[in-house]
Amino acid sequence: MAVAPKSNRLFVSFPRTEPYLYGLTEIVNGQRVPFPDADWNKVDTAQAETHFMSVQGLYADYQNNLWVLDSYPAGWAAVIGDGKKKEGKFKLLKISLDDNKVQRIYTFDDLPKDKIALNDMCIDNSRQLAYMSDPGQHALIVLDLQSGKSRVVLKDDKSTVVEPGLKLHLDGKDVVNNDGTPFTSNVNGIALTSDNRWFYFRSINQTKLYRIATEHLANVTLTDADLSTKVQMVAETGICHGMIADTRGNVYLSDSPDHAIQYVTTNGKVHFLVKDARLAWPDSFGIGNDGYLYVSASQMNRLPRYNNGESKVEYPYRVYKVKLPK
Repeated sequence: MAVAPKSNRLFVSFPRTEPYLYGLTEIVNGQRVPFPDADWNKVDTAQAETHFMSVQGLYADYQNNLWVLDSYPAGWAAVIGDGKKKEGKFKLLKISLDDNKVQRIYTFDDLPKDKIALNDMCIDNSRQLAYMSDPGQHALIVLDLQSGKSRVVLKDDKSTVVEPGLKLHLDGKDVVNNDGTPFTSNVNGIALTSDNRWFYFRSINQTKLYRIATEHLANVTLTDADLSTKVQMVAETGICHGMIADTRGNVYLSDSPDHAIQYVTTNGKVHFLVKDARLAWPDSFGIGNDGYLYVSASQMNRLPRYNNGESKVEYPYRVYKVKLPK
């Protein structure tokens, strides 16, 4: 989900699962309205370039654009092309919220689409760069918004990989697939400070929060070894899925084991913002101009694949809001 900071418009996306209704919606008077229009939300795998496959990430910038990461990794995709090689479908859309029109589409043709699994993204308009987490390659992706060219950085760095053996333990049980495989995700949640100075990132199956100055991510002369020395460990925060930063530099993190939201202040101190049993796998965030933090509760660990085929999901899915700290 995302909230436009200028207008407070609220957007919510949905993964490609059945029954499938919409990929991306705007919430208007409590109702889901397909965005940017109904046609983009129609299922048409033969014309993936003009239809959503599976909307994964949203980012609303201060220039009144909504950025949409449509990510359908090879692990989810059917065999396509020559019938032998599985490739995912990926695109990033820039949509102006002034007129709800698509301004540009990036297609990541220089990345290995059989390996990537683009997850979250942040937009740095000051440098004309997009920063993305790629748990598939255990790396970060830096996209040049002018040229459309991508760079893979910090691949297999200690800051982008899982902690071996660390399992998610939620609602009294380990999050383990029906075939006995534990849920794991490498670098996943990310956040960019509003001054575009610091980029925060972390894996789900890790307890540490990291950051790196964006000036280093923008420096094409730095190797992965160079970049690794620039990464800072900010705090021990436990399990986290999604993040966002406010205008004061606080970084908010989901905390699924505690059904909570934490935040880390600029001095590296960790605080709880709220604890509530309804926050089941809190994930994506938005910050409005109304003084509220918005958060989705995805209930991932309650899906049938983690509960011996039985759904533990409590409907309806909800987005919550909570007052930002003073």
